[in-house]
Amino acid sequence: MLHAGSDDGGTMSTFTLHLHSARQSEQIEAVESFVGEDASGSFGLKAHHERFMTVLVFGLARYRCQGQAWQYLALPGALLYFVENRLYLNTRRYIREADYNRISVALTEQLMKEEEALAGLRQNLRRLEESLLRQLLEMERGR
Repeated sequence: MLHAGSDDGGTMSTFTLHLHSARQSEQIEAVESFVGEDASGSFGLKAHHERFMTVLVFGLARYRCQGQAWQYLALPGALLYFVENRLYLNTRRYIREADYNRISVALTEQLMKEEEALAGLRQNLRRLEESLLRQLLEMERGR
């Protein structure tokens, strides 16, 4: 569902997109629309949307600047906040690309590797917790 923006006498209203990650930050002007996906499904935003916040799921989002083709964002999830005609996306990492095929490959190769590494880290932490719990139980029995 796309939420309508206002129309200024024949010209499309726009908003500013702020992209922030651990490694980079960009501000993109004259954005006409944004399409993303959260746990409830796909949604769209246009200029002058009411205040809105959600968490984007792992995957692709897209936006279009005035008179240009869609730009794609590969994200491992993100916090999205729209306020005062500004859209803020905060994420660990993102890849921005105009070519859908290239960004699909990038999403598969790079971001999936990152998610796999994080899953491995989580598994190691679980093992550490289990080991500590066993040691605590053994110490408790030894009293």
